[in-house]
Amino acid sequence: EQPSTRAIMFKDRDLIVVAFRGTRPFDADAWCTDIDLSWVRIHGGFMKALGLQEDRGWLKEIDEAAAEGKSYAYYKMKEMLRNRLEGGTKFIVTGHSLGGALAILFVGALCMLEEDAILEKLEGVYTFGQPRVGDEKFGEYMIRKVRREAEYCRYVYSSDIVPRLPCDNKVFGFKHFGYCYYYNCLYKGKLLPEEPNKNCSPWLWFIPNILIAIWELIRGFIMPCVNGKTYRESWFLVLFRMLGIVLPGVSAHSPQDYVNLTRLAPKPPMKEARLNRSGR
Repeated sequence: EQPSTRAIMFKDRDLIVVAFRGTRPFDADAWCTDIDLSWVRIHGGFMKALGLQEDRGWLKEIDEAAAEGKSYAYYKMKEMLRNRLEGGTKFIVTGHSLGGALAILFVGALCMLEEDAILEKLEGVYTFGQPRVGDEKFGEYMIRKVRREAEYCRYVYSSDIVPRLPCDNKVFGFKHFGYCYYYNCLYKGKLLPEEPNKNCSPWLWFIPNILIAIWELIRGFIMPCVNGKTYRESWFLVLFRMLGIVLPGVSAHSPQDYVNLTRLAPKPPMKEARLNRSGR
């Protein structure tokens, strides 16, 4: 497999942040990862991106991977955490899009391989525009395995199409677990069991979201005047928002809207977002 997974780890006082990068627009390997649905209970492409190899399954030890001259994301991050989680140090895992999927599956892999000492230090998982990663059984497993104190905050912005994929139906069987922090196009948030119109129903999707895309395009010129120059959008993002008028839900996946909602929107109540209390 070609190396395509990127992650960064940094520490601020007693908190370590593990962040996985999302899908780059022109990265063919990353797009192949997104559409590989070869596993039954868990998205095959995402698991391979963490370190699962198609012909061998999970490598047992990091030394075995190193001997092949390869570095697999799960094993590398696990080793780094093990060496840095000292005393009262905690860690969180985060990511946008594909990175969000890898973030929650990284925790899932820690559970499956019984890395309890690391899991005890988990403070929370925060994902933005995360696609579905597994079926209902996997969701139940995650809710059961992760400790009570760990937060799982799954942020979804407005008409973002990616959190609504792969479909939650009898054909694909993918389902979200945990609560959804849903924000509309005015950056008003609320806590929901599932994002509205979870499968992009055509009758509820196209016309309303074309109008939302037009508003988002106009809003991009208004926000720097109202909120300051740091909210000015690049010309590439302006063109991307124009694309959202033709393909509703695509431009709403931009990281910019997730950055804006974390800066501008009040946070919904957190008390129901614990992983092992969450349900669909």
